[in-house]
Amino acid sequence: MLNARGVGKSHENVRKMVVISMLSGICLFLGLTGLGFIPLPLFKLTILHLPVIIGAIIEGPVVGGSIGLIFGLFSIYQNITAPTPMSPFFYNPLVSVLPRILIGVISYYVYKIIRSKVKNIKVSISVAAICGSLVNTIGVLGTIYLVYFKDYATVLMERGTISTNSMSAVTTALLTVIGTNGIAEAILSALVVTPIVIAIFKMQKKNI
Repeated sequence: MLNARGVGKSHENVRKMVVISMLSGICLFLGLTGLGFIPLPLFKLTILHLPVIIGAIIEGPVVGGSIGLIFGLFSIYQNITAPTPMSPFFYNPLVSVLPRILIGVISYYVYKIIRSKVKNIKVSISVAAICGSLVNTIGVLGTIYLVYFKDYATVLMERGTISTNSMSAVTTALLTVIGTNGIAEAILSALVVTPIVIAIFKMQKKNI
């Protein structure tokens, strides 16, 4: 027979599996329906990574990383079924999967570190959400930059983003995306994730 510790561990594992399934389902729904992309005059913001951050903060790095894995695999599927000029880069798991797993891992540890030093839980969650979002943006674009520099430069030139494939031009274009889309998505992540996580903690009757 299972002892109390064994039963508790079993319940915890079931809960984590449910959270992974539920938040992964939300991520896939947002991607398949297009609701995960918020159009702005100059660019689109994505919120597909938010379930990864939420799962990481409430259940830990394994859950967050697992949701990130599913997000990354979905990214490969999405780029195969609806290709764009950037899609070939995302066939590589180093671009599409690894950064998404790291969203969950880094978000959790940033939250734990900040929470141990700051009493205000809203600050802890917000900083973790911002860091998780930036991991997504910088991780994906940074890997493309490092692994596919020449091909990335060609795509940017074809789109009219840059006029030369020099390192300075490509780097400037990359930093511009991070400074616009990346920062905007990070702020949006904090605004959305913080109240959701606090509400979940209250339902779980955690001390906040």
